[in-house]
Amino acid sequence: MVKIRLQREGKKKAPFYHIVVADSRSPRDGKVIAKVGTYDPMTKPSTIVLDKEAVATWIKNGAKPTDTVKKLIDLANKD
Repeated sequence: MVKIRLQREGKKKAPFYHIVVADSRSPRDGKVIAKVGTYDPMTKPSTIVLDKEAVATWIKNGAKPTDTVKKLIDLANKD
């Protein structure tokens, strides 16, 4: 199963995340199929950069976003 999920980057206590499409069996920071955005929780307000067309295409093709990514997509669509 293909999932849209977060991949952690950044230093200790300074997280930065890539929003990626990956096989659900691969590890969190392992092999990815595609990168579709970024999320930086350290900025005020948090920065979400998302390729909305790519996300919509992946969801249409059967990829399931995780709960956290689903919330980020909703926040990005409000802007």
